[in-house]
Amino acid sequence: MSAAFGSRSCEGRFRLEDEDQMTREAAKGRRSRVGDHQFLSPITVVPGEQWKGQFTTIQQSGQCLGCGRTLESIHLSSEEYEFLKGKIMKDVIDGGDQYKKTTPQELRRFQNFVKCCPPFDIVIDGLNVAKMFPKARESQVLLDVVSQLAKRNLHVLVLGRKHMLTQNSRWRKDDMEKVQKHASCFFADNISEDDPYLLYATLHSGNHCKFITNDLMRDHKACLPDARTQHLFFKWQQAHQLAITSRHPGSKIIFQHILNYDTVVQTTGDSWHIPYDEELVERYSYEVPTRWLCLHRKT
Repeated sequence: MSAAFGSRSCEGRFRLEDEDQMTREAAKGRRSRVGDHQFLSPITVVPGEQWKGQFTTIQQSGQCLGCGRTLESIHLSSEEYEFLKGKIMKDVIDGGDQYKKTTPQELRRFQNFVKCCPPFDIVIDGLNVAKMFPKARESQVLLDVVSQLAKRNLHVLVLGRKHMLTQNSRWRKDDMEKVQKHASCFFADNISEDDPYLLYATLHSGNHCKFITNDLMRDHKACLPDARTQHLFFKWQQAHQLAITSRHPGSKIIFQHILNYDTVVQTTGDSWHIPYDEELVERYSYEVPTRWLCLHRKT
């Protein structure tokens, strides 16, 4: 039996050369995306070797329930984090196209603002979060999220636009005053792009800092110079992007749990773990596979 994956750092297709049903199922699963991107690893199964496979799930700790192995951690090492931080600051914040939607003066004003604040625990894309639940008043959604995080004694930064401070049916002034009591806030010009500000504040605050937005940041990933840096960015994004899964008025906001393990194809040489999706379902970067194919060499 032989099969092949493309390079881990680029998109590719699982090439099928055997009609074994388990392999066909693995192939179908890997053609789906892992989050917003597809990272594939080289695999060669030598004819005559015997492999056992089973569909399984992965525990929150990263341990496979099928074979007991622990998957690779989603967290970057301190060296990887500093490398990625430097690349993003250089290629996205300084070298990107952010000045098409903001000004050097406003970016400097924001950078000075961040440097004068203690490190943040959570950075929120305020406009993005406020629009997550279209039937609700936008200022109330943002206030609900900020209030819940403030109750955890987290230092929160809300990034917004100046129009959010103008009273109207979607934005109540009293809601926004409460938001500003619970969190530090920076309101940019209405034409400004939020993402560079969010990336800067999150990375400047340190590896502990998380961010909240539904934005997939494809454009900023594309600014990074090589496949390794793009993979580190995707891995950092998975470990730091908090997703809001539901909101119950008068009750708490539900956040999706961030995993401790990476969700790309992984191998130790004598074992493979392959995230699997039925029906080629597409997922966002903060959504994770619930089913895996565990393959290991018979001894």
